[in-house]
Amino acid sequence: MKEKTIIGLHDAEKDYFKGKTFPNYALMKISAWHKAQGDVVEWWNPLYRYDRVYSSKIFDFTPADPYLYLVDDLVRGGTGYKDLPIDNKLPTEIDNMFPDYSIYPECDFAIGYLTRGCPNHCQWCVVPKKEGNIRPYRSWRDIVRPDTNKLVLMDNNILACEYGIEQLISLIGSGYRIDLNQGMDARLVNDEIADILSRNDWIRFIRFSCDQKSQIEPVRNVIELLGKYRVKPYRIFIYLLVTENIQDAADRVEALKGYKAINLYAQAERNERLGIIPNKMQLEFQQRYIYGGSYRNETWEEYCKRKGIGYESDS
Repeated sequence: MKEKTIIGLHDAEKDYFKGKTFPNYALMKISAWHKAQGDVVEWWNPLYRYDRVYSSKIFDFTPADPYLYLVDDLVRGGTGYKDLPIDNKLPTEIDNMFPDYSIYPECDFAIGYLTRGCPNHCQWCVVPKKEGNIRPYRSWRDIVRPDTNKLVLMDNNILACEYGIEQLISLIGSGYRIDLNQGMDARLVNDEIADILSRNDWIRFIRFSCDQKSQIEPVRNVIELLGKYRVKPYRIFIYLLVTENIQDAADRVEALKGYKAINLYAQAERNERLGIIPNKMQLEFQQRYIYGGSYRNETWEEYCKRKGIGYESDS
């Protein structure tokens, strides 16, 4: 009788971000595949010995456990490992597995992708290099869970793919509540798309991105179109990329904050593969000016003067 293979899983973000509740998609599929082979799967413990250990790291700033490198059979993956090719993929037989949610018992929603890839080539984004052009990937019926009606979709540009739009249409009236957590491209929203979005049942927010000034007017248009279909501004969530040109982000904030209940969320640009690390002012803008809610009552310039910190306008 074959001895059971003991598999250890290491989620770098789970160890680093205490209280993390968002599961690692790749590790759940790896766990499911090994359990289907009759193997034993558990979270990696540096004090134990395993036949194989899988480590996944999403963010390049997340530190890896130094004891991992003492493992004899270590398989690493994820964009967080800067020494690995950006386009590493799971083997097909593992990628086709239904995720093992039992390893994240606190997770009460399904996750997955309906499409993969993106046709855009934004300089700050790794998706085109990692996944290629946009294409169909899964049906929502293949990724929902029987024990919850919540579905979180991680598609990077679902509205750029006719298949993705068809999937959103078929979700209408399905009984499932959805969240597209990467932010949609407002430039792709017309009256028909706004109608489709308004008829879906959302877990909380309908999310869009406004990473450059050219997206301000499309975002405004989205707010107006969704309003036509009775979607209130407080249901809309906007991601804002914050580059070294902080004034650019400040201008986007000023252009959008007139919609009083809209939710703005700043993300300082970081890509350590390219040597891009946010500076103190970017983090100040992200963590205190936006997260702290100061932007609602004052401009970035006024905030800097009140705090006695340097201010530079690139306008």
